[in-house]
Amino acid sequence: MEFQYNFYAVVVERDTGVGAFELLVNPYTGYVYPEPGPNMMWNTKYGMHYAMMGWYNTPTANMPVSPEQAKEIALNYLSNRFGGNVEVEHPMNFYGYYTMDYKLGGRTHGMLSVNGFTGQVWYHSWHGQFIQEIEMEE
Repeated sequence: MEFQYNFYAVVVERDTGVGAFELLVNPYTGYVYPEPGPNMMWNTKYGMHYAMMGWYNTPTANMPVSPEQAKEIALNYLSNRFGGNVEVEHPMNFYGYYTMDYKLGGRTHGMLSVNGFTGQVWYHSWHGQFIQEIEMEE
């Protein structure tokens, strides 16, 4: 996905289909780095926060909050934030959380994540305006 301030990419595990981690690319330098927020703090398999804090839980993509519940939580959050005509795309399942794109007025506007254990929302405020998206397959 191309945004005003960066490019965004997801790395998916080939054998499980679960999102491994999220990356950002600086559009001027090409520097690739881990996306801040849930990718680092909630990711129970690849996130830095769990290892640094000594929390060695068994990584799981099976969470108490279902994808449907995460989508509903996101929709409620976005409706309160923006009002009106909000659509939430299907959540991408990561270890410990979901990330999903949303639309305002039928146009992609941004993304947010929902914790798969607590239902907490983390709005991705660092991207800037959405420009375009290209799907890449193997």
